[in-house]
Amino acid sequence: MRRARYRSGPLVWLAILFTTCLLLFLFQKILWLVVPFLLALIGYYVFFPLQQRLVLGGMSRATSAALVSGGALAVAVGIVLLAFPWISSHLVSWQDSAARYIEGGLRFIAETLAWAERNYVFAAKAQLSDQLTRNISDLGDKFAGSYLTAAMLTAAAWLPSLFLAPFLAFFFLRDGWRFKMFLSRAVPNAFFERTLYLLDQVDHTARLYFQGLIKLTLIDALCLAFGLSLIGVSAPFVLGFVTAVLAWVPYIGSILGCLLVVLVAATDFPADPAMAYAAIGLFIWVRLLDDFFFMPITIGRSLNLHPLLTVVMIFVGGAVAGVAGLMLVLPLLGIVMVLGETIGEIVTDPRLRARHVFAKALRHRQVTRDLRT
Repeated sequence: MRRARYRSGPLVWLAILFTTCLLLFLFQKILWLVVPFLLALIGYYVFFPLQQRLVLGGMSRATSAALVSGGALAVAVGIVLLAFPWISSHLVSWQDSAARYIEGGLRFIAETLAWAERNYVFAAKAQLSDQLTRNISDLGDKFAGSYLTAAMLTAAAWLPSLFLAPFLAFFFLRDGWRFKMFLSRAVPNAFFERTLYLLDQVDHTARLYFQGLIKLTLIDALCLAFGLSLIGVSAPFVLGFVTAVLAWVPYIGSILGCLLVVLVAATDFPADPAMAYAAIGLFIWVRLLDDFFFMPITIGRSLNLHPLLTVVMIFVGGAVAGVAGLMLVLPLLGIVMVLGETIGEIVTDPRLRARHVFAKALRHRQVTRDLRT
């Protein structure tokens, strides 16, 4: 007789949500380790198909892992070494450039407010454009001096921990299968099949999510770069890539990316506000393509989550763990969801529990056979 399939109930989902929030809170306390671990996990799922091809071609796992991770590290080090002289030569002028772009963005806002004051009575009464125009230079210098320097110092402090990422990625590629075997051996035989299914589903969910995230980032970067180059904004490929990476942080990252594009467009074309509006329109168009086309065929296939739950958990993640929570909440929720549903299916399945009890009784009779009188 065919058994009814288990469905997740409210208790399981409460446990899933509570566990996700607890993990986000704990991860916030060890963010110096979580960030390189996350980057290493992304590297693992990006390079895993290449390693599998080498293994299927007859190469050992250790050799293929060393070759793939070593090659990726060599390319990254080469790029850094080539870019270091350029970065060093432009490091001093970056603060001045940031102040200039911020000043251009504030001037664009002032011109927009002036247009609104000429056309709307309630805006004319506020007279915000005059105040902003008088303080544009001071605000730009203050912002660049206060926040840009602090951001650069924070990035420099994070560099040592980021060196853990390639080290962790190498061992993920080389010994990941051993960790799976270690976990599966600790499970009773009655639950072995479901445990294999659990491990496969967790790996499948994480792989699809991170590979989909990389694909989405590349698509966004190319679309934004192509659109910005058509408009005539300077450094379109750099802006497209930075904006696409910022979009990893839901909502906040997209707002920061749009703000960055508008600042550059407003500074490059100070006498033509239409260019800044065109950049805003391009950014909104790419975001719409993300929501309705790009994301469903990349990330959307990996996490089978209801849209309402997704939005709610994004806000919860931000409230619990800040920006880190916004970045981690969706992949973490997807993995915990697979774990919780599978464990709930195992615990509530009477057939599996009966098999486990019967196996324990058999082992007990076997080990006590010579002790009977």
